Amino acid sequence: MSDTLNLLQDLIKKAKSRGADAADAVRVEGTSLSLTYRLGEVEQLERSEGGDLGLRVLIGKRQAIVSTSDTSAKSLDEMVERAVAMARVVPEDEFAGLADPEQLISGDIPDLDMFDAAEPTAKQMEEMARAAEEAGLAVNGVTNSEGASVGFGKTKVAMAASNGLAHTYSRSGFNLSASLLAGSGTEMERDWDYTGAVWLEDLRDAADVGKTAGEYAVRRLGSKKVPSATLPVIYDARVAKSLVGHLSGAINGQSVARGTSFLKDSMGEQIFSSGVNIVDDPLRKRGLRSAPFDDEGIASTKMNVIDDGRLATWFLDLRSARQLGLQSRGHASRGVSSPPHPSSSNLYLEPGDKTQAQLIGEIDKGILITELIGMGVNQVTGDYSRGASGFWIEKGEVTFPVSELTVAGNLKDMFKTIEPANDLVFRYGTDSPSIRIADMAIAGT
Repeated sequence: MSDTLNLLQDLIKKAKSRGADAADAVRVEGTSLSLTYRLGEVEQLERSEGGDLGLRVLIGKRQAIVSTSDTSAKSLDEMVERAVAMARVVPEDEFAGLADPEQLISGDIPDLDMFDAAEPTAKQMEEMARAAEEAGLAVNGVTNSEGASVGFGKTKVAMAASNGLAHTYSRSGFNLSASLLAGSGTEMERDWDYTGAVWLEDLRDAADVGKTAGEYAVRRLGSKKVPSATLPVIYDARVAKSLVGHLSGAINGQSVARGTSFLKDSMGEQIFSSGVNIVDDPLRKRGLRSAPFDDEGIASTKMNVIDDGRLATWFLDLRSARQLGLQSRGHASRGVSSPPHPSSSNLYLEPGDKTQAQLIGEIDKGILITELIGMGVNQVTGDYSRGASGFWIEKGEVTFPVSELTVAGNLKDMFKTIEPANDLVFRYGTDSPSIRIADMAIAGT
C-alpha cells in the first residue's frame, strides 16, 4: 500500500503548510461478503467494498478530524482546508497530541499471521451454511430453523503522521453461525452456535456448529421457573466472557480519568481471588484482535491486567495516559472519523484446573447460566442485573432447564469469588472459560 502511504503523507504536508502544527491520517479499505440461508434457500447475499480516509490536524492543543470516502484531488484539498479551519476554533484539549517519535514502534514488525488471502465464493459459503442447517435440523427434537449465516471480510489499513509514523497492515476474518428451534406451539425454544477465526481453515466444521446449535435448542425444552433465592451460579463459557467485558469497560483509561468507573480507585488492589489472571495479548498469532502496534503507532504489549487477583494496569491511549500521568502500552484504537481511544485486544481469563462438571459437582443447589438478556450493568457503581436462562443444579447434577430469571449482584462482589474452569476456547476476541460465582441473587417466581 505504498501509494496509499504516499497519499497520506502528502495530505499531512498540505495540512502543515496551511497552518497545522501536527497531523495524522488513516486510510481503511474493506471488502466483505455475507450470506444467510434458511430452510434450503439463500435468503440474502450481500457484498460490500469501500474505503474511507480520515485526517486529524492539531494546532497547539486544538484538534479536529475530517473524513471522506472521496479521494479525488479536489475533495482532499477541501478536506485539508476544513480540518485546519475547524482546528483553529475548537476548544483546547490539554492532553491531545501525537506520540513522540521515540514512542513509535521501531525495528522489525512482528508477523502475527493476521491475513488469509482465501476468499470463498458465494457457492462455497452456501454449501457451508447448508451443511450447518442440515446438521441442526437432523437433531432429534429440532423442528425449525432460523437459518445459518456465513461471512468473511478483509481490511487494509494505512496510517501516517507528522511524527514519522508510516505503517500498513491487513487483516481478515471469517465467521459462521446457526440458529435452530426445538419443540412446537408455545413450548418452542431457540438456541445457536457460532465460530469465528482470522483464517478460514481455523473455522470449526460447519456441520458441527449446526449440530451443536440444535442440541442446545433441544436441551432447553420443558423449561421451568424457580423460586427466588441466593444461590451459587455457574456462567457457561458462552456467557462468562461478558463479565470479562464488563471488567474491560471498568479499566478503560477514559472512564478512569473521568471518574466514571467503579474501579477508579482500585489500582493495585486485590479485586479477584489469588491465582486469577486476566490477560490482554495483542501479539497472539491469528488472534481475532491482534495487532503489532496500536492506532497511535506504539508497539503493542502483552500484559496481565489482573495479576494474581490484583488490578495491575489500565487500558490507555496517549490522551488518557497523559491525563493519568502514566505511559501508554499500545492499546489505542480509532476510526477514520474519531480520535484514538483505549481498547482491549485479545482479552481472556486464564483457565483454572477444574472442569465445568467438577465446579457443578460441588454445588448442592444452584444455576447454570447459558444465556443472558439485556444490559443492566452500571459501570459507575458496579451494580449488575440481567435476565437469564439456563439449568437448575441439584446435588451436583444439571437437572432441568430454567427460564425467566434475573441474576443480580455487584461486580466488585462477583469478581472476588470468581473461580474459572479449564474450558477456555479462543472464539470471540474477549474470551473466558466457564466460571463459578459463590452467591448471586436469583429473582424467579
